[in-house]
Amino acid sequence: MTTDNHLSRRDFVMTGALAMGASLLSTRSVSAADAHSQETLPYAFDALEPYIDAMTMEIHYGKHHAAYIKNLNTALEGQAALSALSIDQLVTGLEKVDDAKLQTALRNNGGGHWNHTFFWKSMTSAVKSGKPSAELAKAIDSAFGSFAEFQTVFADAAAKRFGSGWAWLIKKDGALKVTSTPNQDNPLMTGLVPDSDLGTPILGLDVWEHAYYLHYQNRRPDYVTAWWNVVNWDEVSARYAA
Repeated sequence: MTTDNHLSRRDFVMTGALAMGASLLSTRSVSAADAHSQETLPYAFDALEPYIDAMTMEIHYGKHHAAYIKNLNTALEGQAALSALSIDQLVTGLEKVDDAKLQTALRNNGGGHWNHTFFWKSMTSAVKSGKPSAELAKAIDSAFGSFAEFQTVFADAAAKRFGSGWAWLIKKDGALKVTSTPNQDNPLMTGLVPDSDLGTPILGLDVWEHAYYLHYQNRRPDYVTAWWNVVNWDEVSARYAA
């Protein structure tokens, strides 16, 4: 966070607008009748500080992610076959949904739900962050030359994602690759994202402004640099091994 304790008028207005906008998002409780529900966050809201602040986590998880689930369940009302699918099955089979309006709703909100669930599990407190397994470290070196070069390539993908979206480390054809997707798309969405971006996600970073603006304002690269301190390398390594 900036060392200047006095926010500019623009930053103050933007901060207030983000918090107010998020508070207006509907977060109704998910009933047993709904197809999808939100998993409990695997750590406290303040567990990722000072790298990701508690207020951002509370709004991001409690408002934004919850809204994706609410809207996803609304879109699935009356869709028995689609409602019976797991979120993994849903996002990997979206190209088969013939109704364009429904497909868009499921793509945006199903993608938002899948991506955020994956994102929360990709992080942990800095003291538990650890490092890649020997197997994953070797694969990173093979694909990028070194861990430092991998971080550079990944950070570049995150910084250059225009507007809102995600940066990903994926496993494709047995090798690792960095890519990015817009909005709430992800590398599992066959037929909806370019083939070059398809693969098995190993690590993902949310670069929507709501993921970092309260703490970092418009300094996305600073957010990306800080985020490396809270990557859950045990989880990422397990994904690679699986």
